[in-house]
Amino acid sequence: MNHIVLVHPVIPQNTGNIMRTCVATHTALHIIKPIGFSLDDKHMRRAGLDYIKDLNMTIYENWEEFTAKNPGHYHFYTRYSKRTYADEDYTVEGDHYLLFGHEHDGIPHDILKQHLDECVRIPMYQDSRSLNLSNCVALGLYECLRQQDFPDLVRHEVQKGEDFIYNE
Repeated sequence: MNHIVLVHPVIPQNTGNIMRTCVATHTALHIIKPIGFSLDDKHMRRAGLDYIKDLNMTIYENWEEFTAKNPGHYHFYTRYSKRTYADEDYTVEGDHYLLFGHEHDGIPHDILKQHLDECVRIPMYQDSRSLNLSNCVALGLYECLRQQDFPDLVRHEVQKGEDFIYNE
């Protein structure tokens, strides 16, 4: 199974959008405290409102609690890696945890230093400072899913019917 891990998120709208992405891809969401907002925040709820009931989400008090309960393949998304997210092999058997840090500071450096071989980056133009967190999660998760041949994801329109546009 695939998992998204948010380490110390602070922007509720990003977390709400990530919740929606997790539900749409049948991906578990893990959040490691501290969190910079209330999970009841209206902005966070608005972004993920009608999806929250279907979300598989777990909250952890700290990094140690998370790692004790979640063995698997870790993929740390950080600007400090020399490898890209597309260089990773997400097809290795077992759970894959894609970890993303605080919107302003990323994943704490003491954690990254213990996992340098598991760090990846999203390439950007050199004058760019960063990408939006929810966009980074979507990029990383969909690369993971692509390599896994989109397990259990529908490849055609189901709401209006597979041939809707052709018969309109």
